[in-house]
Amino acid sequence: MEDLLRKSVGALGYQLADFELSNHGKQLRIFIEKTHELSDPSGGISVGDCETVSRHLQRVFEVDGIDYDRLEVSSPGLDRKLKTVADFSRFVGLEADVHLRLLVNGRRHVTGVVSEVTGDQVKLDTDSGLFAFEITNLKRARLVPKL
Repeated sequence: MEDLLRKSVGALGYQLADFELSNHGKQLRIFIEKTHELSDPSGGISVGDCETVSRHLQRVFEVDGIDYDRLEVSSPGLDRKLKTVADFSRFVGLEADVHLRLLVNGRRHVTGVVSEVTGDQVKLDTDSGLFAFEITNLKRARLVPKL
């Protein structure tokens, strides 16, 4: 499913940021971003962009015989999920809220500014100093929106 979504969305000039299946695979949530946003996050996703991708995916799913009840296409938002090393690298200098699977220095939850990413290690600058964790220990993380 992920490969199909990446190719289909990519063919329209967008990038798949994330996707979710819920309700036993009957509800699909697709999060897209413009390819140029990877270097310049100032241009966001419009309702028209979501409509274009949604209509395209409806046709793709019909041809490929993918059964679904509901399709939602949107931007990943200001509080977007961070899942990979590339995600953290892209948002160096921004604040992230991180939950880990295993304790690191007695903590599983930490909020701080992404300061450095090397290999599979992410470093956050927190109120109590530098905090480092391995990406394999990541349970979930989101950007902290600044309005």
